[in-house]
Amino acid sequence: MDANLPLTAASDAGFPWLSLIVLLPAAAALVMPLLPGDDQSPSPVPRNLAIGVLLVDLVLMLVVFSQQFDPLSSELQLVERVSWLPSIGLEWSLAADGLSAPLVVLSGLVTLLSVVASWNVTHKSRLYFGLLLVQASAQGLVFLSQDFLLFFLAWELELVPVYLLIAIWGGQNRQYAATKFILYTALASLLILISGLALALSGDSFTLNLNELAQRSPGGSFGLLCYLGFLVGFGVKLPMFPLHTWLPDAHGEANAPVSMLLAGVLLKMGGYALLRFNVQMLPDAHLVMAPALIVLGIVNIVYGALNAFAQDNVKRRIACSSVSHMGFVLLGIGAVDALSISGAMLQMISHGLIAAAMFFVTGCFYERTKTLSIPNMGGLAKVLPITFAFFLASSLASLALPGMSGFISEITVFLGITSQESFTTLFRVTTIVLAAIGLVLTPIYLLSMCRRVFFGPRIPALAFVEDMRPRELVIGLTLLVPTLVIGIWPRIAMDLYEASTDALAVDLAKHTVVAMRALLPTG
Repeated sequence: MDANLPLTAASDAGFPWLSLIVLLPAAAALVMPLLPGDDQSPSPVPRNLAIGVLLVDLVLMLVVFSQQFDPLSSELQLVERVSWLPSIGLEWSLAADGLSAPLVVLSGLVTLLSVVASWNVTHKSRLYFGLLLVQASAQGLVFLSQDFLLFFLAWELELVPVYLLIAIWGGQNRQYAATKFILYTALASLLILISGLALALSGDSFTLNLNELAQRSPGGSFGLLCYLGFLVGFGVKLPMFPLHTWLPDAHGEANAPVSMLLAGVLLKMGGYALLRFNVQMLPDAHLVMAPALIVLGIVNIVYGALNAFAQDNVKRRIACSSVSHMGFVLLGIGAVDALSISGAMLQMISHGLIAAAMFFVTGCFYERTKTLSIPNMGGLAKVLPITFAFFLASSLASLALPGMSGFISEITVFLGITSQESFTTLFRVTTIVLAAIGLVLTPIYLLSMCRRVFFGPRIPALAFVEDMRPRELVIGLTLLVPTLVIGIWPRIAMDLYEASTDALAVDLAKHTVVAMRALLPTG
C-alpha cells in the first residue's frame, strides 16, 4: 500500500486527546448510579450531568479537530498507541483521518441533541442517561479505533445500550423490536469477527493493527471471502437489502431520541466500516464486487422508497426512507471513483443530520398527539404551525431539494458514476435511470405524508395542543441549519475528508492497473 494512504500514521500525538474524547462520557456514566433520582422522586441531575459532559465532549472534538487536525493530509493523525493485552496483540490504538473525524463530530452532536431531546424522561433516568453516555463512548471508539479487536469490542459495546434503550423505553412491541435488533446485529458481528481474524492470521505474523492489515491487501478467493463476510456484517448496520428488516421495527418502537441516534449515527457506522475495511483493506476484492454493490444500492433506493408508501406509521415511513437514502452510500462506494466516494461520505453526514431532524420533529408532535398513525392525524398545520414548518423543512432536505445538503451528496454520487469509464455506458445509464426512480418516489411519499398529517380534516381531539417550545426550536435549528449551510457551501464539509477519499480512489486505480497488466499476454 502506498505510503500516502490514510492508514499511514503521520506522527504520535502528544496529549491523548482522542482517549479523552472517547472515555469522558463512559467515566460520567460510572457516576450515574451515585446520583439522586428514581421513579418515586425524579431528579434532573442525571439529565443535566449527561448534557454537561456531552457538551464538553463536543467542544473538545471541535477544538481538537480544528486546531490539531490537518484535513489536507490523508495520513492518520493524533495517533495514540498503548499496548493493552500483549498476549493477544490487543492495543489501545486510536487515530483520526478524513474518514473518521467528520463522523466523530456528527456522533457527538447528534448524541448531545438526543439527550437534550430526552428532557422529559423520568423513568429510570439514571440508567437511561447512563446508557446514552456509554453509547457516546462506544460510537467514538468505533470511528477512532486502529486495532481490529478494539474496533470489534466497541462495535459490540454499542449494541447493548441500544437494545436496552428500545427494550425498556420503547413502545408496545418494544421487546420484539429490541430482540430482532440484537439478533440481526449479533449474528452479523460473528461474520465481522471471523473475517477480521482471518485477515489477522493471513500474513507471516499475527497482527490486529489496521495499518498492517491494510498493507497485506490479500486478493483471490481468500480476499473475496473476507470481503463478503465484512459486507454482510456491516451491511446489516447500514442497512442493506435484504438485511434491513430490523430497522423499521426498531424505529417504530424506539422513542424519538433513540431513533435520532439510530438514524443519525448507527447507520453511518456501517458505511464507515465498508470504507475502512472493504475498500481500504481489500481493494482487489472491492474492484470485483463493485458492480454488485451498485446493484444492491439501486435495490436499496427503489425498494426503500416503494416500501415507504406502504407504511401508515410516521416513524416507520421515515425508517424506510433511510433504507432508500443509505442506498446512495452503497452506490457511491461501488462506483470506485473519487467523486462518488466523496458523495458517499457527504451522504452519510447529510443523512445523519436530516434523519435525526425528522425523527426529532416526529417525536415533538407525538408528545402532543400520542399517536404516530397517519390516518389518525390531520389538520395539524393550524394547531402546530412551527412544528409543521420544521417537519416540512426536514422533508424537503430529505427529498434532496436544491440548496440542501441532500441534493449535493446525491448529485455528487451521480456525477461520480457517470465519470467512471470502467463501467459500460449501458450499465451507467441503467444505474442512473433506476436511481432516479427513487429520487422521483421520495418527494411523493414524503409530501403525501406531510399533506395527510398536517392538512385535511382536523381531528377534534387534536384541536388544542401546544406547539414547539424554545428548547425544541434550538434542537431543530441545530440540525437543520448545517444542512442548509452544506447545501449552499459544500466545501465546508467536503474539505474535511476529501484528501482521504481521493487517496482511496488513487489506491483503487493502482490496483485496477495491476489487475489489467496481469491480464495482458507476456513475451
